Amino acid sequence: MTGDAAATGYGFIDRIAAIYQKMFLNPAYRLLLLILGAPITLIVFVVYQYRKAKDGSREHEHQLRASLVASGAKERLLGEARDQLQRKYRFFGQTVSDDRIGREAEQLADSRFNALVKERLTTNEAAGKERSGPSYSNTFGELLSHPLFLAATIILGLPMYALMAVYSNPYVKYIAERLFMALFVILGVAFLVFTILYISPMSPAANILGETATDEQISAFNRLYGLDQPYLVQLWNTIRDIFTFDLGRSFAGNEDVTASIANKFPVTLTLTVVSTLIAVLIALPIGIISATRPNSFFDYTFMFIALLGLSIPNFWQGLIFILNFSIKWSWLPATYNPGNWLSAIMPIVVLGTGLTAAVARMTRSSTLEVIHEDYIITARAKGLARRNVLWKHAVGNALIPIITVIGLQFGGMLGGAAVTEKVFNISGIGSYIVDKQFIPDIPAIMGGVVYTAITISIINVIVDLMYAFFDPRIRSKMKQY
Repeated sequence: MTGDAAATGYGFIDRIAAIYQKMFLNPAYRLLLLILGAPITLIVFVVYQYRKAKDGSREHEHQLRASLVASGAKERLLGEARDQLQRKYRFFGQTVSDDRIGREAEQLADSRFNALVKERLTTNEAAGKERSGPSYSNTFGELLSHPLFLAATIILGLPMYALMAVYSNPYVKYIAERLFMALFVILGVAFLVFTILYISPMSPAANILGETATDEQISAFNRLYGLDQPYLVQLWNTIRDIFTFDLGRSFAGNEDVTASIANKFPVTLTLTVVSTLIAVLIALPIGIISATRPNSFFDYTFMFIALLGLSIPNFWQGLIFILNFSIKWSWLPATYNPGNWLSAIMPIVVLGTGLTAAVARMTRSSTLEVIHEDYIITARAKGLARRNVLWKHAVGNALIPIITVIGLQFGGMLGGAAVTEKVFNISGIGSYIVDKQFIPDIPAIMGGVVYTAITISIINVIVDLMYAFFDPRIRSKMKQY
């Protein structure tokens, strides 16, 4: 049992070393490893430098440099650099002193000489002419075999091991990378929106206090809300408030922005999600039927209706619905009421019309492209039933572009629901942002836009996961990456 336990322990250490070396090849992960394991990095670096000096690789590098200098390689590079710079300045008609040319030539020659030394060292190692010196990642792997160092890494490098645990699981790594990229998208949106609001010619103080406001009142308003501070200070405070979920109080109405968004955002999100689900349930069968019966009566009829759905503006469609179903026939309420589910029918239909049309057309074109592939023809030639070929082979491979369209359209619906909300008097996040835009109420606008961007980023992560779920080729690449 002792031998088995030791073998298990060594296998675990070897696995950690292998993961570390693999991560070290990626510049981004290498930087994260060095930062998250800073105390361990310092220890390994000292040992690595000691072993490198003891190994003689430094001495070999010095000898190689000396031999190249003795052979005249550096002088040759210096002459070439000087001649190149002189020809460049003559070509552009510039007059440059010899001292400047000499300094620039020395810098250029040194850079080329260092590159030549590195190339020679790499070539010698590859050809087996010289014994390869120790590397940083190999040093870490060797030190792990010492129990004291292993214990120190677990205590001091816990964040580093957490990162390695994420990296070791391809699915967790896939999710983590996309969430990390989404974080930068959110930061970019926050920076862009705040900058546009900052350079806007509209003055929140003047718009809220009115034309009769004095300069002292405007200054007091700006001082109260921090609008008199420098741009970078305001930007930092805004981003900090976004990530701490404390957006302060709005300029107009002095309401808590986080609480207002928490009350209004679920309304828009619920309507958008329900519209998306209904649209997908309707559009997928329509697109598949049109693809399996191209140029038929069903195909022309469905695609004509889809084209109409893409062409009708949301606000016009909403007004027509209100005129007919609310005013003329009194079937449905004209305005939205959270306590009456009938009032949600028209907004859901209006929001989902464009998505239904877009998904139906994409489903048709994607399925048409797939059903003419060689593997579909081979499956039919083997005698498989038409329905099995369609659902097991064609539709699964056609879903990737369809999922992409659904994700993009969902983001567009969520961000562009303001028109529909205004038509049906819905107190959602879209109408909230529009109302605050003309002040401009910076905390309210930033909160609404950024939290909408966060939701869209999460949806995009879900879309990426659905790619991997439906396409085995993506899952295979995830495991190899």
